Amino acid sequence: MKKISENRYRAEVGQYFEDFKVGDIYEHRPGRTVTETDNIQFSLLTMNPHPVHCDAHFAAKTEFGKPLVNSTLTLAIVAGMSVSEISGKAVANLGWDKIELTAPVFPGDTLYAESEVLDLRPSKSRPGQGIVTVRTTGIKQDGTVFLTFVRSALVHSRATAAELDAGY
Repeated sequence: MKKISENRYRAEVGQYFEDFKVGDIYEHRPGRTVTETDNIQFSLLTMNPHPVHCDAHFAAKTEFGKPLVNSTLTLAIVAGMSVSEISGKAVANLGWDKIELTAPVFPGDTLYAESEVLDLRPSKSRPGQGIVTVRTTGIKQDGTVFLTFVRSALVHSRATAAELDAGY
């Protein structure tokens, strides 16, 4: 929270570059329970007509025995869960790497996530900003890891963010 005046505070999202430390782990909360409607709507919205996501009769005949949640939906949810702590003060995402889908996700599963800071370096081309690299892990309610990925974001320092915050 940022103090605006006496007895007035404004919620903030994210951290400045200088707030991160290599090895720190952020647990992202709250969790998110994925519904059948989420899965079908996301699959249709993104034009992914694979029947394992939206045809329960078809999905029942697969090795999973029921519909699977679209993996790009799980990626989007987990990435979104990390914004409050990791990229809320980012200028831009710079890249995604090593996306691994390690277990199925089904409608009704609750997803949690955590991110570990792997690397930090000041930007060579953008003074006052830095590159934060994290490994984010998606974890189901039963402790099963279902997703991992590495991403890098260009993040403001306090100095470069001051002009953006003015008047906001």
